[in-house]
Amino acid sequence: MAEAQQKTILVTNDDGIHAGGIHALIEAVKHLGRVVVVAPDKPQSGMGHAITLNEPLRLKPVNLFGDIEAYACSGTPVDCVKLAKDKILHTKPDLCVSGINHGSNSSINIIYSGTMSAAMEAGIEGIPAVGFSLLNYAADADFTAAAQYATIIAEQVLRNGLPADTLLNVNIPFLPFNEIQGVRICRQAHAKWEEEYDERLDPHNRPYYWLTGRFVNYDQGEDTDEWALTHGYVSVVPVQYDLTAHHAMAYFNQKWQLPHTLSPKNIQIDTSDTFNNLG
Repeated sequence: MAEAQQKTILVTNDDGIHAGGIHALIEAVKHLGRVVVVAPDKPQSGMGHAITLNEPLRLKPVNLFGDIEAYACSGTPVDCVKLAKDKILHTKPDLCVSGINHGSNSSINIIYSGTMSAAMEAGIEGIPAVGFSLLNYAADADFTAAAQYATIIAEQVLRNGLPADTLLNVNIPFLPFNEIQGVRICRQAHAKWEEEYDERLDPHNRPYYWLTGRFVNYDQGEDTDEWALTHGYVSVVPVQYDLTAHHAMAYFNQKWQLPHTLSPKNIQIDTSDTFNNLG
């Protein structure tokens, strides 16, 4: 298709350029246009929206995907998107897809996810973006069904676009394609990790800590990503990077008594104790 060939698709992830999920995602979208891959040279799970500030970044061309142009980046998933736009593509691609992640990024997991932060960075740059995750953490997981849904959703985004300042968080249950019930547009479930740190001793009898915990869903709504995934649906959550709690604005405007203009006349600070306690 001539039209498809005019599209440019950036592919990235957080599991690293050698992960099975990114191979599956490339296969899912490579017929939709020109694909360029920029992904971390090592696993970067849980990095969130971290960027590299105090070390040089390196890009290394790699030959891992046939004739697909690909680069391994020494930085984080967000670094990959920034470098791809500025130094490789020199313009905005038509679509950025991130994943397919090995493991869930539903509910609160989006906060920690390098997969979704890469997609979010693309969204911040005005690039239509989707993060894909499969509910299986195994390195050798079967991505067949996940890749089929990645194709379906990528085609929809390329054809119809996305609302301004919006990206998509897509999670796919680990089921055969014919057992998936369909796709549901969802909200993010109210859930969290209840975490503990397991204290252990190293061979020198020094303590170290290993993060453990369990995922707890407090949300019984049938419109959430957790409900959809539990019932065999692909969950699609529209996500925004504006973190303003818009629903709380009225509360603060009504309940808080704050001066609109700060000046010495309406600010009185008692510093006597502070100075008396110095030194």
